[in-house]
Amino acid sequence: MASASKPDLRPANPNFSSGPCAKRPGFTLDALSGAFLGRSHRAAKPKARLAEIITRSRAILGMPEDWRLGIVPASDTGAVELALWSLLGPRPVDIVAFESFGEGWATDILKQLRLKDARVLSAEYGRLPDLEAVDPAHDVVFTWNGTTSGVRIKNADWIAADRDGLAICDATSAAFAMRLDWGKLDVVTWSWQKVLGGEAAHGMLALSPRAVERLTSHTPAWPMPKIFRLTKGGKLNEGIFKGETINTPSMLCAEDALDGLRWAESVGGLQGLVARSEANLAAVADWVARPDWVDFLAEDPATRSCTSICLKIVAPWFTALPNEQQAAAAKKLAAMLEQEGVAYDIGGYRDAPPGIRIWGGATVETRDVQALLPWLDWAHDVVAREFAVEKAA
Repeated sequence: MASASKPDLRPANPNFSSGPCAKRPGFTLDALSGAFLGRSHRAAKPKARLAEIITRSRAILGMPEDWRLGIVPASDTGAVELALWSLLGPRPVDIVAFESFGEGWATDILKQLRLKDARVLSAEYGRLPDLEAVDPAHDVVFTWNGTTSGVRIKNADWIAADRDGLAICDATSAAFAMRLDWGKLDVVTWSWQKVLGGEAAHGMLALSPRAVERLTSHTPAWPMPKIFRLTKGGKLNEGIFKGETINTPSMLCAEDALDGLRWAESVGGLQGLVARSEANLAAVADWVARPDWVDFLAEDPATRSCTSICLKIVAPWFTALPNEQQAAAAKKLAAMLEQEGVAYDIGGYRDAPPGIRIWGGATVETRDVQALLPWLDWAHDVVAREFAVEKAA
């Protein structure tokens, strides 16, 4: 078996985790020196920092002026669940599930909220379900980008402009790296810890006027925890969308989020961020076209994610292994790269087929991705020999 030689060039930043993700290039803790530590988040200056996060985020993303954007607890998970608990109920629900997070929202809707008039449109890892089957009279819940499958939705053409239902989009690994069609969406969520490399625990919730109308006219049939309450007395709590958070935020994390937003502006805003992410995908695609042992998990090239780039091992030695040995081999490959200090946290998601997941979001430098790829060839060849020996024994 031919073997790739051990590379000499190493990525300058070996952080390729899909969340929390790499900090922006050049980041140091000095960037957080202006944080209002030990201050009330309700005081004027700290509150202004939180409002600034909202303002800068809106501007970079090109959010319509009549949308609301607020900071909410518990990362993207909290933002999505807040939307589900607050908005669902009046209409049937279509749930688009093509990876673990979409499946998780299906569990929430079917088993926790126990909505009877709900259906799941699902697909295996690597594919999208039939999006044309979504009923415009229904609410629809979906992920724009499958963080655990490396599959993204190509566009929002399948969402009717004159829909009656709400389009609720989990965009946590898409926002700031992909262009969202705001006219086709009603709720959009993300977290600080993905494309801009912020710290965890804070989510962002964006609401269209149609979503606000639902909030103020619909009373959920279930109890609402305090951290989910966006209305009071039938009226929207407007303060949430001006920096008055429901619970106490971390002002250190807020300063970090602002640092990421300012960096995003410095690289050309959304256009620059998208270009950086797409360049990382292109680097991987150029490499995947050469070796015969690896391929994208996404079957349709048009659906390949430019952030969570998921790869499957297709070498005959690997596909001939039992499932548990495939998982062990993929884990060994990722562990070797971590031991070498060239790539951290690139194993595939635990529920996905065994493979590799490389974060390609905007904070990752393309030259680091390019430096990583020969190491993947080297690690593959070492693991292939090891498992061939075990099989022969």
